Amino acid sequence: MPLAAEPHTVVSAMDPSSLTPVMRILRGCLHLMFMALLTLSIVRAVFDRGPHLTSVVVTAAVLGSVYAAGALWPRVRTSRSTAAAWLLAVALAWTALLLVSPEAVYLAFPLFFLQLHLLPTQWGLAAVTATAIIAIGGFSWHRGGFTVGVIIGPSLGAAVAIAVVLGYQALYRESEQRRALIEELTATRGELAAAEREAGVLAERERLAREIHDTLAQGLSSIHLLLRAAERLLPERSDEARSHVVQARETASSNLEEARRFVRALSPADLENASLPSALERLCARTSVSTGLTIDWQLSGTPILLQTAQEVVLLRIAQAALANSVEHAHATRIAVTLSYMDTEVALDVVDDGAGFDPDAVTSGADHGFGLPGMRARARSLQGALAIESRPGEGAAIAITLPLEVRA
Repeated sequence: MPLAAEPHTVVSAMDPSSLTPVMRILRGCLHLMFMALLTLSIVRAVFDRGPHLTSVVVTAAVLGSVYAAGALWPRVRTSRSTAAAWLLAVALAWTALLLVSPEAVYLAFPLFFLQLHLLPTQWGLAAVTATAIIAIGGFSWHRGGFTVGVIIGPSLGAAVAIAVVLGYQALYRESEQRRALIEELTATRGELAAAEREAGVLAERERLAREIHDTLAQGLSSIHLLLRAAERLLPERSDEARSHVVQARETASSNLEEARRFVRALSPADLENASLPSALERLCARTSVSTGLTIDWQLSGTPILLQTAQEVVLLRIAQAALANSVEHAHATRIAVTLSYMDTEVALDVVDDGAGFDPDAVTSGADHGFGLPGMRARARSLQGALAIESRPGEGAAIAITLPLEVRA
């Protein structure tokens, strides 16, 4: 029987660390079968009282000791060279027992499984073939010649052992491939969940950025303008200054309520108990009072009930457009028009300010979230945002939303 050329890690039925509960049971059954067949050889020799009784008992005891030593020696389970040496010792002791006891031929069957499990596939097949030839030759020597039964028995046992072990190895490889695939899918699912969480965080961050820009930032800007105006009027015109301070306080209170609402993802306070046209009209009035600008409000068409998301988007875009006209364009006159049409609703905000180049405006720290936020809000409801402006020629912002849309 050939030996392995160098030690390798053995993962087999002899290694307890690599076994499932079912395989541990099968390993135990294999050991029990070997010892039972070995005991059968001794019992048969004792009952027959043959001339080789002492030789059978001594040889069987040696074989049992060698087998037990290898089954209990940890190195046999971790080194293929050691396992091959142990199998060679077991095979030599078994061959010696076969010479004095024909019943030892039955031990070839568990030996087939041991050889296939502990040796590399090519060496295991060679060892099984050699063991089957020895079994056929030894048993034929006891029977006084070759017969069909003597040849078929060990040959069939070897074929069954090979089929079982190779089939198990194929199933094991397929199981490992499936396990690796499951682990890969689990890891991919974890990465997907992490990506979804990150996308949710980014979406919520964008929502808060838009809300802060369209509410808190504008309110704070108004407060700043009012307080600066009050500062210029003090102390000579204290009554007018006090009026600006009152407006600043009211704006701060309104902004505080807005902050609480958008954190809770509720609709703006202006829309809670009023229609969109009324909310836009109040917005224009407040902006005109706080800034001193002339703001023309117009309503076109017959107002209809819109989705809450559509009303929020139109109100927020109006707030952002007015803030841009006041803070950046330094306009003196602004026109706000809300138009209800057959299939869509449109909002137009036109000013006579300094104008700008729309292609040069991007999101970021330098440009804020105004125009990009408007575009994002329009896209969220399948709407369209159009911007017309040139430096020195004012600006026109128009958003159209389809009446039938899913947010």
